[in-house]
Amino acid sequence: MIATFRPALLAVAVGAACAAPAAFSENIRIAFIDPLSGAFAPVGQNGLKSWQAMADLANKNKDAGDNTLEVVGFDNKGSPQESLTQLKTVIDQGYHYIVQGNGSGVALALADAVAKHNERNPGKEVLFLNYAAVDPDLTNSKCSFWHFRLDANSDMKMEAMTTFMAKDQGIKKVYIIGQNYAHGVAVTRAAKEYLKRKRPDIQIVGDDLHPIATVKDFSPYVAKIKASGADTVITGNWGADLALLIKSAKEADLKANFYTYYGGTTGVPTAMGAAGADRVKIVAYWHQNTEAFSGREIFEPYKKKYDDDFYVMATFTGIQMLAKAIKTSKSVEPLKVALAMEGMKIKSLNGEVEMRKADHQLQQPLYIATWSKVDGKTVKFDQENTGYGWKTDQKTETYVATQPTSCQMKRPS
Repeated sequence: MIATFRPALLAVAVGAACAAPAAFSENIRIAFIDPLSGAFAPVGQNGLKSWQAMADLANKNKDAGDNTLEVVGFDNKGSPQESLTQLKTVIDQGYHYIVQGNGSGVALALADAVAKHNERNPGKEVLFLNYAAVDPDLTNSKCSFWHFRLDANSDMKMEAMTTFMAKDQGIKKVYIIGQNYAHGVAVTRAAKEYLKRKRPDIQIVGDDLHPIATVKDFSPYVAKIKASGADTVITGNWGADLALLIKSAKEADLKANFYTYYGGTTGVPTAMGAAGADRVKIVAYWHQNTEAFSGREIFEPYKKKYDDDFYVMATFTGIQMLAKAIKTSKSVEPLKVALAMEGMKIKSLNGEVEMRKADHQLQQPLYIATWSKVDGKTVKFDQENTGYGWKTDQKTETYVATQPTSCQMKRPS
């Protein structure tokens, strides 16, 4: 009897094995293409660590099922040309996912190159997750099906910022200063347009665009701001360009208030110190002292591990969305994953967010916050061990921050 049944049992076992679906388990490599050397290296290094930490967290929680996510850094030196060289390198190495954020000029070049590559190479597509490049054109006139923005664009941020500013009757004279590239130009345009609509009485007393990552001494610019009589400065500067601007303003004892996009990026908190208290503000999609201190279980272990601050919260949103899209589509193919991400809603550290299908622009709430001394109540967490952190002035709900889109997306057939 035993000898008789063995072939039958073997046949059933083989049949069952053939009928069972193959285990869906892959290591998905994600290429981080951003500055890891040069003036903006500290910001780039923080971004890379944040992506890697969020990928490790997702792997631990099996957010992408049995798949694992791995983020590998590639230094673009902050250059669009070098970024395109690195894009070719990662494509040749078999990467199908890239992330980038530091510099809209770079993002525009990458988005265009990715779209062209995908059109020429069906079945070998690349998906681009943009976590910090905020030029509105990326989700408007130059939108792409293969590009998803996880940050709020600069117009969304300016809408929130100027709505808050409009209530302050003490603001009479505004000076605008920014980096001379796509983002800086977008900021100055929006600042003038939105203030004119909301507070036509406010004077724009200066408007400077300076070379990006080149100026080592901002004292001549600060002298112009002082001479203008400005009570408020608006700047889209980030990284070393903002840290050095704030440093020069402190040294010159400039009394104007600063409204910034990136006051929380590496090096800026240290440059501000006590001198920036109650005078420097930020518009951001999240900070560590939000109403519920959301994300504490993430940013406290991060600081302990890296001796650095977790501030690029878009990395959490991005990994969570990517993992969910892989899991729900049951695929690691960029096309299927992209389709799954369209219209996706998840709970991020700033509440529910949605990836708008029309233009692949994430819709999310925004905060206006002021650099303030830690008080153990509303300001529990500082940055860069300064004893100062961000205190919420206003939370702008998603429906207020949202902006219309002119995107005419060319979708895959």
